[in-house]
Amino acid sequence: MFDLVADVKRYAEFLPWVVATRVRSDGETEMVADMLIGFNALREKFTSRVTKLRPEMIDVDYVDGPMKELDNKWFFRPNPDGGCTIDFVVDFTFRNAVFEALAGKYLDRAFRKMVSAFEERAAALYGNSSSSATSAA
Repeated sequence: MFDLVADVKRYAEFLPWVVATRVRSDGETEMVADMLIGFNALREKFTSRVTKLRPEMIDVDYVDGPMKELDNKWFFRPNPDGGCTIDFVVDFTFRNAVFEALAGKYLDRAFRKMVSAFEERAAALYGNSSSSATSAA
């Protein structure tokens, strides 16, 4: 699962709203990548620095784009019976108050759609999985 989350260049293949990605640099412990997000006519580009602490954490720090702040972390814990538990934490603030209000209104649904896309990708790559995704939004 760590590899699936760290494979940013393939996000446009399975994540909703991701139109394109460009990996500027990628090493064993750090990546810098651009992501173009699109919804209807709205398009925004984000640049992030991704710190990879294999196998337990991926930390994504916002570098540039339409947000005021964006930080997310993925924590991976192996399960004794196989598979893993993933904790995903995201914190963001839009520069635009209208976008902030819209995001708050749809955050839980967007979170679930994104989690579902990762789960479906994992199932396609690694076999079936079970989910107990919850949102603390």
